[in-house]
Amino acid sequence: MHVSIVGSGYVGTTVAACLAELGHDVTNVDIDEDIVAAINDGESPIHEPGLADLVAEHAGDTLRATTDYDAVRETDVTFLALPTPSEDDGAIDLAYMEAGAASLGEALADKDGDHLVVVKSTVVPGSTEEVIAPAIEETSGKTAGEGFHVAMNPEFLRMGTAVEDFLDPQKIVFGAREAAAYDTLGEVFEPLVAESDAAVVETGIREAEMIKYANNGFLASKVSLINDIGNICKEFDVDAYEVADAIALDDRIGGKFLRSGLGWGGSCFPKDTNAIIAAARDAGYEPPVLEAAVEVNDLQPERLLSLLDERTDVAGERVAVLGLSFKPGTDDVRKTRAVPVIEGLQERGADVVAYDPVAAESFDDSYPDIEIEYADSAAEALEGARAAVAVTDWDEFAALDSEFDAMATPLVLDGRHIVERREGVEYVGLTW
Repeated sequence: MHVSIVGSGYVGTTVAACLAELGHDVTNVDIDEDIVAAINDGESPIHEPGLADLVAEHAGDTLRATTDYDAVRETDVTFLALPTPSEDDGAIDLAYMEAGAASLGEALADKDGDHLVVVKSTVVPGSTEEVIAPAIEETSGKTAGEGFHVAMNPEFLRMGTAVEDFLDPQKIVFGAREAAAYDTLGEVFEPLVAESDAAVVETGIREAEMIKYANNGFLASKVSLINDIGNICKEFDVDAYEVADAIALDDRIGGKFLRSGLGWGGSCFPKDTNAIIAAARDAGYEPPVLEAAVEVNDLQPERLLSLLDERTDVAGERVAVLGLSFKPGTDDVRKTRAVPVIEGLQERGADVVAYDPVAAESFDDSYPDIEIEYADSAAEALEGARAAVAVTDWDEFAALDSEFDAMATPLVLDGRHIVERREGVEYVGLTW
């Protein structure tokens, strides 16, 4: 099939490259000329393992990019993968989606025959039918369900494993109203379904919108719950990881997302959890469990810093921060736990030097008001440091050993259970 994707960010580029890998002819539409040029030159505009290879392989052949929305007229289906940033109260801002839908509608005005528009971005229930479809109707002069169809296909892509997640999914969700929409989505994903064990869920549009929020809300709450339990374990001098290993043997609980520590960040959990809380409040319901999950998550960095306070005064001292990305395998620093940790250290008068294998530039660009020193290696960051704080669980931090000997005082506070304990280093785990 010929597929178009509006938006060439993290989701849009990943989906485009993966659909090209499945054998589809894919056109990316984006207003950023630099991103369009990069894709056409075979370069991925984002850092994601495996994605650069797919873009390089298919660009110029079955994968191309353009700034011209009219290109969608030559395609069978269009996925909208545009940003939905957070408002101050946590609600999502649909301005980019509305603008993209309006431009898409203008392009579809002169197209003969049906066209399927699929919302790929994460939007709260009702957004597709009440905001996006009307925007297309207004500029196309067509009616949803007649001149074009709308559907919802939520993404479940994790930073650092997005390509793997797309090509080997656990579930694929189709939210639609008409049989024609289900049929077209089935055709798009048929190569993937044929090669994987993915469950295909056919449901309504609002249900599909909610499934993404329910998915992330449940996982975020699970992380906060194990962190809450881990905090209790710490008070009783109990190893939280041994406790987690035992409860994971219960198939009602399972072993995933039981690594207690600094909590969750990134572009999905914080935004999606806050968005569905805001939407629920607007609907007249206060969701206490999700609110508690956010509260526990927000407290974890300060708990780690309180453990530091119990052991040393860092005023005027060099402190190494290991890791800036919100998780390993990505340079994404959105809502990273490194921010509250660094801010807390600077409030205590520390001189912060940070190291991350790939995210230093992204961090510096994203947080220009946070002035810190950047090291080129973990060893450089640790040299002469009064303390070290592990924020991101990059594998290379597990291999550190003699590097700690260069510290002024070898005190390591591990927020991710990644640093190996050893003699000569005072090791402090956050929840264990």
